[in-house]
Amino acid sequence: MMQEQHILAMYEEAGALLNGHFVLSSGRHSARYLQSALVLMHPQRAAVLAELLAAKVNSDAVDFVVSPALGGLIIGHEVARALGKPFLFTERKEGAMSLRRGFSVPKGARILVVEDVITTGGSVRECMAVMREHGGAPFMVLAVVDRAPQMTDRFDVPYATALTLNVETYAAADCPLCRDGKLPAIKPGSRPGAA
Repeated sequence: MMQEQHILAMYEEAGALLNGHFVLSSGRHSARYLQSALVLMHPQRAAVLAELLAAKVNSDAVDFVVSPALGGLIIGHEVARALGKPFLFTERKEGAMSLRRGFSVPKGARILVVEDVITTGGSVRECMAVMREHGGAPFMVLAVVDRAPQMTDRFDVPYATALTLNVETYAAADCPLCRDGKLPAIKPGSRPGAA
C-alpha cells in the first residue's frame, strides 16, 4: 500500500493526475486522466517506476521488452534497461499497429509487453498481436497504472501493475459529462486526433 501511495504522490506532484472531461485513447470518456508523460519526463522517477515493474518478472524469462507507442515508450525502455534486455516498440501506421524501423523478432522470442496506463488494454492487445504475427511469444504485461482493475479478462497472459486506480469510464453515448454539457471533452492521449 505504501508503494501505491508513493506512486500516486509522484503523479500528483507532477501535475499528472488531471480532472475534467477526457476522451481516452479507447474512445471512452472519463472525469480523470493520468498524463504519465509528466511523471516519466523525469529520468529518476521513470527509473524508480521501472525498477518496481522489473521486480515483478524474472529477467531470465525475457528475451525482449516491447511497448506500444507512444505512451509506453519511456517506461518500456526503462524496464528493458532494468532487466538488461533489448527494447522494441510497435507504432501506428495508417491507424494500424505495426512493427517498423528495421525491428525484427526471432521466432519464439519471449516478449514482455510494457505500458504506462491500461484501461481497456486495446493498445497492448494490438501490440501483442503484432508480436505474434512476427513470431514472438508475449508471456506477460506490465503497466505502471491499471485504471480499470475490474476488467480482469483484458489479456490472455498474466499482467501486473505498480498502481491500481478504479477510475470510472463511460461509453460516449452514456457519458454523464457529455449530458451535463458544462465541460467540453478533450483528447489528451497520443493517438491521431488527440491533443
